[in-house]
Amino acid sequence: MTTSVLFVCLGNICRSPLAHGLFAHHVQTLGRASEFVVDSAGTSGYHAGELPDDGSIREAARHGLDITDQRSRRLVARDMDAFDFVIAMDTSNLRNIRRVGSLPPERLFRIRDFDPEALEFDVPDPYGGGPGGFRRVYEMLERSMDPLLVHIDHHGPR
Repeated sequence: MTTSVLFVCLGNICRSPLAHGLFAHHVQTLGRASEFVVDSAGTSGYHAGELPDDGSIREAARHGLDITDQRSRRLVARDMDAFDFVIAMDTSNLRNIRRVGSLPPERLFRIRDFDPEALEFDVPDPYGGGPGGFRRVYEMLERSMDPLLVHIDHHGPR
């Protein structure tokens, strides 16, 4: 049985593609890739069909990750039934996800709910902010991967 995880931001070109790539790499490194289905989406359709932002692609590549196989897509109601866990990049997107469909609270989180260093719970949108913003986002997401996986392992798929 596989566990499905969906990462969600606004446009699905900056934060959620990085989270998607990081989580997929994390479980692959642990030899657990076959246990997971990983995807990402945006609460808007602004960039549907587009590659991740160049800043996300470059930051991922700096860490040996290739996210160029991803394409932006809009979050849809059927995602609420298709994924075991839906992980928002910030509080605004968390609200927008709830508008698309209802999810039990044990299936919907912000990624920084799992960041052991979080003093706030939103991953800032690095769009147009230069390489430093993408680096900061990557670091936040990376810190969240182990605790997220522990949570998923503890709660399992539906």
